[in-house]
Amino acid sequence: FADIGDIIRGKDLFIGNKQEKDRLEDNLKTIFGKIYEGLKKDRKNEKNVDALQKHYGGDPDFFQLREDWWTANRATVWKAVTCKADASSAYFRPTCDSSNRQGPSQANNYCRCNGDKPGNDIPNTDPPTYFDYVPQYLR
Repeated sequence: FADIGDIIRGKDLFIGNKQEKDRLEDNLKTIFGKIYEGLKKDRKNEKNVDALQKHYGGDPDFFQLREDWWTANRATVWKAVTCKADASSAYFRPTCDSSNRQGPSQANNYCRCNGDKPGNDIPNTDPPTYFDYVPQYLR
């Protein structure tokens, strides 16, 4: 989830083939360029278009639009990633020894969609509060 956010926002610590990274960035520029053009078309008057161009217009890589898109859609992405997870699925890997000293413990069985309702936060069903904003090297 957090890696998806990093990729969308252009903050991924991509280690690998430079051509693949460049191709990914070019695809993201194309996608967010289309989103930007769609936003301009949806505006009702010139004043709104001017404000939109002032906010996003000077950035050929659309980094601000990408940030704003992620902020607006992160909960939907979290749901898409976790909604069809089985009851035994777990998003985080085991890290700590459980209190019974029988090995690593892990929060599981609470991935998503089992009784979560809008406006009723249930632990472990809504996106992690800020996990996608923790730098990759600290995750």
